[in-house]
Amino acid sequence: MSPPVSARVASEIAAQIPRLPFPPTVLGVAGCSGSGKTTLANEMARMLRGLRFHLDDYYLDLGHMPLEERVQQNFDDPSMIEIPLLAEHIAALARGETIDRPCYDFGTYTRMPGRTERVTSGPFLIIEGIFALHFKELLPLYQLSIYVDTPDALCFERRLKRDLDERGRSEESVRYQWEKRVRPSSNEFVRPSAANADLVIEGSDALDWKVERVMSEMRKRNLLTGAA
Repeated sequence: MSPPVSARVASEIAAQIPRLPFPPTVLGVAGCSGSGKTTLANEMARMLRGLRFHLDDYYLDLGHMPLEERVQQNFDDPSMIEIPLLAEHIAALARGETIDRPCYDFGTYTRMPGRTERVTSGPFLIIEGIFALHFKELLPLYQLSIYVDTPDALCFERRLKRDLDERGRSEESVRYQWEKRVRPSSNEFVRPSAANADLVIEGSDALDWKVERVMSEMRKRNLLTGAA
């Protein structure tokens, strides 16, 4: 059996254990669908050992509608997000608290009944989504807000590839969705939210350059204290 650890040694060991600096540093990352915002947010979370928190699970539960009506809803409109719950949860994470995030089933356009995901923030919390800079309730929570500005043609190219490869959709349906809903909603709600950004990044740039732009801005603002 190992000898007992003295109080002094235990104290020294405890002092060496990294502590999460709460409240965490909160970043907001927005951009149109296909802009590259998710890739950037994922890379920032990896580098900073932080948490990427996406907004998709906060779509309204449409279980009260027949399925044929659910599929006709415009999920590129911010009114489809349950903003009171979203704001409440992000504010809690920004205070260093733990939340139970809903789980959304995009196959049925409903929340999974009785199922949530326990989420605890790390030293960096990266809020990512097309409406991350649209909702005024979220803006005061960010220490740095970032908008990824990408031309429509490139956004569509990326979205088309994703929907064909990962979601099994036809090119015709993707084009229809883009022209009728995605692009009009982006022009009305998403692109104007760039005015709320502290930093605007060109989405067609290389990922490492985009990351360096964010890291440089964080250094200027002394936001890297909790970085590993």
